[in-house]
Amino acid sequence: MAAPAPAPGVPAAVTPALAIPSLADATELSCDVLVVGGGTAGTMAALTAAERGANVLLLEKAHVRHSGALAMGMDGVNNAVVPGRAEPDDYVAEITRANDGLVDQSTVRQTATRGFAMVQRLESYGVKFEKDEHGEYAVRQVHRSGSYVLPMPEGKDVKKVLYRQLRRREMRERIRIENRVMPVRVLTHPDDGRAVGVAGFHTRTGEFVTVRAGAVILATGPCGRLGLPASGYLYGTYENPTNAGDGYAMAYHAGAALTGIECFQINPLIKDYNGPACAYVANPFGGYQVNRHGERFVESDYWSGQMMAEFATELASDRGPVYLKMSHLPEETIGAVESILHTTERPTRGTFHEGRGHDYRTHDVEMHISEIGLCGGHSASGVRVDAHARTTVPRLYAAGDLACVPHNYMIGAFVYGDLAGEDAAGYRAYEGELPADQLAAAHELVYRPLRNPEGPPQPQVEYKLRRFVNDYVAPPKTGAKLSLAVEAFTRMSDEIAGMGARTAHELMRCAEVSFIRDCAEMAARASLARKESRWGLYHERLDHPERDDQSWLHHLDLRKSPSGKMEFTARPVEPYVVPVAEFAPPGGPERPLGEVELVPVATAGPRDGAPSARRATTGTEPTTEPATPDAAGADPVGAGTDPVGAAPAPRLRLLRLLALVEESPDLAALRPYLDDADPAVRATAVTALGETAPAGTGPALAAHLGDADPRVRAAAAAALRELVEVLPAEPLLAAGLREALAVPDPAVRVAALDVLRALRLGDAALYAASLADAGVEVRIQAVRALVSVDAVEELAGAAADPAREVRVAVARGLAAVRAPAPKPLDPLLDDPDPLVRGAALAALAGTGCPPEYAAPAVAALADAAWQVRAGAATALRAAPPAPAVPALAGALGDVNADVRKAAVLSLLRHAADPAARTALAGAADDPDADVRAYASRVSRA
Repeated sequence: MAAPAPAPGVPAAVTPALAIPSLADATELSCDVLVVGGGTAGTMAALTAAERGANVLLLEKAHVRHSGALAMGMDGVNNAVVPGRAEPDDYVAEITRANDGLVDQSTVRQTATRGFAMVQRLESYGVKFEKDEHGEYAVRQVHRSGSYVLPMPEGKDVKKVLYRQLRRREMRERIRIENRVMPVRVLTHPDDGRAVGVAGFHTRTGEFVTVRAGAVILATGPCGRLGLPASGYLYGTYENPTNAGDGYAMAYHAGAALTGIECFQINPLIKDYNGPACAYVANPFGGYQVNRHGERFVESDYWSGQMMAEFATELASDRGPVYLKMSHLPEETIGAVESILHTTERPTRGTFHEGRGHDYRTHDVEMHISEIGLCGGHSASGVRVDAHARTTVPRLYAAGDLACVPHNYMIGAFVYGDLAGEDAAGYRAYEGELPADQLAAAHELVYRPLRNPEGPPQPQVEYKLRRFVNDYVAPPKTGAKLSLAVEAFTRMSDEIAGMGARTAHELMRCAEVSFIRDCAEMAARASLARKESRWGLYHERLDHPERDDQSWLHHLDLRKSPSGKMEFTARPVEPYVVPVAEFAPPGGPERPLGEVELVPVATAGPRDGAPSARRATTGTEPTTEPATPDAAGADPVGAGTDPVGAAPAPRLRLLRLLALVEESPDLAALRPYLDDADPAVRATAVTALGETAPAGTGPALAAHLGDADPRVRAAAAAALRELVEVLPAEPLLAAGLREALAVPDPAVRVAALDVLRALRLGDAALYAASLADAGVEVRIQAVRALVSVDAVEELAGAAADPAREVRVAVARGLAAVRAPAPKPLDPLLDDPDPLVRGAALAALAGTGCPPEYAAPAVAALADAAWQVRAGAATALRAAPPAPAVPALAGALGDVNADVRKAAVLSLLRHAADPAARTALAGAADDPDADVRAYASRVSRA
């Protein structure tokens, strides 16, 4: 069916176009549960539905192994409600405030109550979450209230772990994966409107594909490719650029309600770099956002539209630019931040900074604002779902960033994938006729670019479309600009229908442009319909600048009417299950709004009389925007081809090994490759062993920690750390790890200690021996291991270590043992290095700060180093009020904002003391936003 590929060097312009396949020749597939999208939510939906007995078909327009926003990894979980660290109701209240009261709390509560079980389920698969030395989840506080952020030290491998689950033998019997298949329409039953399948095409061959299904789960991610990035590059978006709003458009055309589409996703990002500034990563390490004067300015307590409004205001003022500040942090902290930001989060980030001659040690990171997008998981715009992921169309589900469950993030995507898979598993494959008219319409949508191969190319048309989004839809919004946007998007329907294509890949891109146009019109019309400002920058209407809770504390639902028009309904917020004092939903019935009315836009010349002369026009508007090369996703000519002649033997063995991995081999099948003479084959085999994890994996990986080749050792170390949650703590593994402590490679010794500690396979004597290791990182890992067995005496012996970072780790470790006491901190409190003294003083907050330690802490508030003063202020939160409160009140005048912040946080612990409350009230007008915000909490203390 597909045309032959052109020879290398032949211009694309002469490539013959694909032949349009006949609708009668469609490939038909059948399943009980159809999952569209193989990312975060889709993978979990497929696994759950299969576990409950359904025959599952998973469609992915790329390849499931590396598809979705999760493909490049994740540095942490933003919303882990871990028992003992956070309460579900507190989290629900936080999200309600972050979304200006406009939430269905029953949906948010699903994530709050089921999220921890999902963390444990992912852990059972092999996903690694950060834990402290005692094996407890190391949840961190990023916002001023609530500790919800759970780091993922091996987060770059999450998708690999999930793919391993999909390829387990028992799952392969239930889950069929079809990669490179892109649905374009959900098919619905003509009588009752229920979902019965999808229609789409193969993005490599171009063949038309239809699927009949008992239930359909949409998990296609957000519409990240909506606004145009400042670079003008179509695929340089904050969100994964493959997420073009496919599911939004498919749900809309299937008749499902969408909601919150006027609430955009806008994020801070690195100036001139299409990546987040990653405050979630930097903040727990001590980084924060400042203006050009070095002042913290963010008043909001949650990453929200209000926070972005503050960010935009600061950026536009004479206090801009805005920066992520990390230059004040010590070398070891910056190194830890770099290890995350330059690997798991964005591997090109370090290269970008290096190209500018910037370094976190000498330069703060200039920040800017991203283009707009639609996203439920990071904002509140998506397909309307209930607490079981059901949409308003029977048997159609939505999960992940596509579903409107505000601020749901990664764990929420997993939770709703699980909910959708569980509910959908009760349906069996549809056996009736698929609707012929819907199939014909989908066929025309897919293949119409082939009828006009010389038509405008997709990059040119998409650039124009998204430029209009920036010009007319991006906030601040006005009725006039939004009306112009609707006119532009309506007009562009014909231009999009006239796009040309020759290959299946180009057909995919053209279909994506139609999805983007649908989302752009939804965003413009929904923004017009909500006649108020809400969510800070996300929906700022200059012509309706105030928030109106009485009229507009309602969900704004949109759907496709029977006549094909976009109509709206104001739906009351369901009664809260968790009361939030700031908001009182008015209730009442739904308010039908019908179609949105455009705002009249002035034109040149009177509207009540005909012009005296009219220039002739062609009736078409030329497209003049510069074409952007389709660099994201196009396959280079000749990629992967071999030179003439037989391939070298190692390459053939590698190819056989990669093919074997797809069959989930046991250890015996992998053994010849693990023992191969070629190190590249061994390294690949070790990686494959980590991906498939058959019985005996642990000892086999440990044995390769001593391999002669550094690539093999690194692969074995990475695999062991990745699999630590699923490896049995067996004697053979323990023996191999102990042997690895003698390997000359320090990275191997670090990994061996880490796994020994995590699996509880070592003892104090073993760990203490590593305190004499030549490698600083090894000694730090030994300190962590000693904390895990509460070896206080051995820990205290490391207080004289020559490396500052080891002594800092010892100070923190002495506060982390199960029965901490201040006495072992004595030598560190007198350490010549200010960072060590600061860490030791801060540790007193955990060990207790009796009077004999409170006096030196008070004296340390006059130290020349701000780190020592901040540590002293932290120590005094555990001291008796009599010496602590007056000293902390005086520290509120410190020149360093971090010292003042530490003093406020400690005064909150003493809030029962009237003098502490008076001091906190005086800090309410501090120039630093963090100090002001924490001081204001005295009323709740």
